[in-house]
Amino acid sequence: MSNWSLWLLLAGVPLVLGLLAQLSVKRTFAKYSEVGAANGMSGADAAAAVLRESGLPGLTINPIEGHLTDHYDPRNKTLNLSADVGQAHSVAAIGVAAHEAGHAIQDAKGYWPMSVRQTLVPAANIGSTLWFMPVLLGFILQSTGLITVGLVLFAAVVLFQLITLPVEFDASHRALVALEDNNLLAAGEIDGARAVLRAASLTYVAGFVAALGQLIYFFIASR
Repeated sequence: MSNWSLWLLLAGVPLVLGLLAQLSVKRTFAKYSEVGAANGMSGADAAAAVLRESGLPGLTINPIEGHLTDHYDPRNKTLNLSADVGQAHSVAAIGVAAHEAGHAIQDAKGYWPMSVRQTLVPAANIGSTLWFMPVLLGFILQSTGLITVGLVLFAAVVLFQLITLPVEFDASHRALVALEDNNLLAAGEIDGARAVLRAASLTYVAGFVAALGQLIYFFIASR
């Protein structure tokens, strides 16, 4: 198999799948952003209700800029919601907000995959920034040692993305259970929230597959 065919199989195809996953989540979010929640709650209201029912009523919910930039920050224990989520009154907004509240619940309950992911953040940040330089120099200088250093750095990124998968899946599960158990969405609306969160989860799967494919490709190509 040629290097081009190998790259296409291990890196090119996963990259395309990742782009398709990104388009899918944007399209699904846009679709259910047009569906108003029957209870009239905003995303921030729903997140606060999920946190309250989970014994975390004092956690701060902050507005942030951007589109789908929503996240929970375990360093300062804050839930950060964009205007499209925190201030919107749609099924999509409530689903995403509840998902982020799910991360806060994971943190409070000591969910171990989340703890492992936080431990890996520094290594993943360093790896994502520096890995390509030693790999590039290794190919230029025909130094397997330099390439190996770069691939070890990139392996930290792949490991981070791998441990991210159960963290994201579990947060979505917690969100849907909380929304249903606390009657924050009607039965038909839960399906919409589930569709949004399922589409979002596929972006993490695609990201991991693409990163793993790159790691394997460069390893084989260097040998």
